[in-house]
Amino acid sequence: MTTDPAPGPDPARDPGPAADRHETADERADRNLVELLQELRVVQTGVQIVFAFLLGLVFTSRFPQLSDYQTGVYLTTLLLTVVASALLATPVALHRGLFHRGAKRRIVALSSRVAVGGLFFLALALSGAVLLVTDLVLGHGPAAAITAATLLLFAGLWFLLPWLLRRP
Repeated sequence: MTTDPAPGPDPARDPGPAADRHETADERADRNLVELLQELRVVQTGVQIVFAFLLGLVFTSRFPQLSDYQTGVYLTTLLLTVVASALLATPVALHRGLFHRGAKRRIVALSSRVAVGGLFFLALALSGAVLLVTDLVLGHGPAAAITAATLLLFAGLWFLLPWLLRRP
């Protein structure tokens, strides 16, 4: 009877922990900050697109016809987008304000947590945009179901999946 090896990272595909890279703590902080800022550039584009979409809606001929509920969804989504944008830009501001003070490891640690908060608010903002559009097109019931599915998708892919993959 043969047994499968214990589950774990595949050394052929996973280089292992950062310590296996033979880099100093400062070099690791430099690399982590560069990687984080690159990730934020990608996400920030999505935030900008959603924000532009929301700003443009106000100037359409159909906007005055929104119900009070839809106007509330619109305003909430707009504000969620602003919060997401602020949180996702905070690592850049932290780096600009602190990079000459030898605080790179602190910048990386705080920026990583702030970025997760930004992703949380971005997921809410994107779901709010889905709720607004689907409510206009399909009505309250289908919009609620589709928005719930959207929230579950973000929760699963952006938060649950990374958490599960971090576990030993």
